[in-house]
Amino acid sequence: MRVTFVFLFAAMVGAAAVHADPLDDAIIAEMKRGHVPGLGIAVVKNGKIVKEMGYGEADVESGVRVTRQTVFQSGSVGKTFTAALVMLLAEDGKLSLDDPIARHLSNTPKTWEKITIRHLLTHTSGLGDPYAKLDMRKDYTDEELIALEATIPVLSEPGEKWSYSNMGYHLLGFICNKAGGKFYGDQLRERIFAPLGMGTRIISESDIIPHRARGYERVDGVLKNQAWVAPRLNTTADGSLYLTARDLALWDLALYDNKILNARVREASWTPVTLNDGKTAPYGYGWQVDSRNGHRVIRHGGSWQGFKADLARFVDDKLTVVVLANSAAARPVKFVDIIAAHYQPALKRKVAAAIVDTEPVMTERVRAAMRLLHSGDMPAVTVKARAGFTPAFLKNIASESRQWGPVQSVDLLAREMDGEQRRYRYRFNYVDYAVLVNVVLDKDGDIDAFNLRLD
Repeated sequence: MRVTFVFLFAAMVGAAAVHADPLDDAIIAEMKRGHVPGLGIAVVKNGKIVKEMGYGEADVESGVRVTRQTVFQSGSVGKTFTAALVMLLAEDGKLSLDDPIARHLSNTPKTWEKITIRHLLTHTSGLGDPYAKLDMRKDYTDEELIALEATIPVLSEPGEKWSYSNMGYHLLGFICNKAGGKFYGDQLRERIFAPLGMGTRIISESDIIPHRARGYERVDGVLKNQAWVAPRLNTTADGSLYLTARDLALWDLALYDNKILNARVREASWTPVTLNDGKTAPYGYGWQVDSRNGHRVIRHGGSWQGFKADLARFVDDKLTVVVLANSAAARPVKFVDIIAAHYQPALKRKVAAAIVDTEPVMTERVRAAMRLLHSGDMPAVTVKARAGFTPAFLKNIASESRQWGPVQSVDLLAREMDGEQRRYRYRFNYVDYAVLVNVVLDKDGDIDAFNLRLD
C-alpha cells in the first residue's frame, strides 16, 4: 500500500510534539512547512552544549528516527576544516598562503599562474565551478579532475572580485595532499577530529556507518532519495564529510581557545578579505563573516546530496547554533533564526524594508527572468552568468518553485552603483515563501549575475 509523505510526516513529528517546549514546537512547525524529513541540532551557550536534539526521520523508508547520534553530511560547512588544515600546514612551514598554486600542483594552465593559496581560501581566485562539464557519475582521479577544471574559463583576475568557487577548494585539498604527504582526510582525522573527540570522517558510500541518515530531495512535490554521485567526487575538500550536530558543537568550542588553531590564525581566518581595489568582501579563510543586528556572526552553510547544513557562531553572544537536515529543500538558516532568537532575543531577524522603485522597467525585466526560471528556461544573461544555470539547476528551480505558488508582490530592497556595474536586490513574495533575488548589470546593461535564495 502506498502511503503519502504528508501522512508519514504527520506521524513522525506527532510523537515528538507531545512533550515539546515552545522552541521544539517552532522547529517542528518549520519542518512541516518546509517538508523536511529529519533534523539534528546542537546549541552551545557560554561554552556549554545546552541543547542537543533530533527531530523527524533519518530514514523515511525504514522509519528510523533522528537521534543525537544521527550522522548527516556537511556540505560546504566542511570548508571550515579544509581551511584550518591549510593554516596548520602553513604553521608547519610546508606551504605559504602566498605560494602560487602551481608550486604545489603540476600541469596547471598559464591562466592560473597568478593564483595563490590565499586566493583559493578566500574565493578571490577568479575561478568558477566545473559543474557544466563535470560528469557526476565518473570517478575522476585527482589529475583528471584538475585537468578538467583547467579548461574552465577564468572569470576575473586574482584578487579582483569575490566569487564563491567549490573548484578552488577542490584544489586546496589536492595541495594539502601534496604538502602534508597524505590524503587530506587522514590529516584532518589526525590533527582535528580525533584530538577533539569528533566522529567526523570523509564520506564513503561503501563503508558501514552507524546511524547514517539518508539524504532526500523533492521532485515536483514528491520525496525522492538523493541522486547518486561517483565515490571519488564524495571525497573532495569543498565539503564531503559525515558528522553529527555534536561534532560541530565540539568544533565550535575548540575555536574559542588554542586547542587546534592559535589566536593569530583564528583572527586571520575571520577577517574579511581585502580585494585589489581596497574594498572588502565578507569572507575570511573558510568562513563567512557577517553581522546580525550589530552582533558578529561567523558562519558557513552547506548543501550536498540531499543534505543541508549551517554552523552559525554568534561570537559576541557566546552562542552557536548547529543545524543539519536531510533534505535538499531545507532552509537551515530559517531554523538558525528561530533557535538564535529563542536564546538571544536581540538576534531576532529583521525583515528588510522595501525602497521606492523608480525603475519599474527593470523590475519587470527581473520578473520576466523569474518566469523563465519557473518554467525551467534560461533567462537572457551574459556568458559569464550563464555558467551558473546548469541543466540540473534549471530543473531543480523549476521543480522547487512549483511549491511557492503565484507571486503576490515584488519589493525592491536595494539599488546601487559599483564601478560600472549596477546592483539590484529584490524580494519576491509568494503565497508561503519569500525569495531574495540579486541582479548585477554590466556596463552594457546586460545581466552579468542573477542569484536567488529563499529568504
